[in-house]
Amino acid sequence: MAIIISGVIGLIVVVLLVMNAMRSNIVHFFTPTDVYEGKVNIKNKIRIGGMIKKGTLKRSKTGLAATFVVTDHNKEVRVNSTGILPNLIRDGQGVVAEGQLQADKTFKATRVLAKHNEEYMPPEVADALKKGKKKAGMSMSTLVDSK
Repeated sequence: MAIIISGVIGLIVVVLLVMNAMRSNIVHFFTPTDVYEGKVNIKNKIRIGGMIKKGTLKRSKTGLAATFVVTDHNKEVRVNSTGILPNLIRDGQGVVAEGQLQADKTFKATRVLAKHNEEYMPPEVADALKKGKKKAGMSMSTLVDSK
């Protein structure tokens, strides 16, 4: 009987450890609107996505640092990146940045992902832009043509 009880306790401990490891590796996706609606816990690592607002991409002349504004055409979040940016990144392009939201609602990116071609857009980013364009009164063709 003691062997069965210790086996069950051991199994419970293993399951809890695995669940904790999985939970700590999950990175949730949010939009700038989600940030301003208070849906983001600043302690968690997250992904934020949308379009790079035209005229906001600024690269450091002396290092890898860059700043830009991500918008879902409803709200905007300033992103500060100190890592290597993809060669494809440019104003008006879809982007997903991974990192942590700061207390002042700026985003410190540890990794920046850009879409690979003109046709593909991550589903989360496309959905966020559709919601944002409805609030802004824009059509999806306006968003695509504004590149």
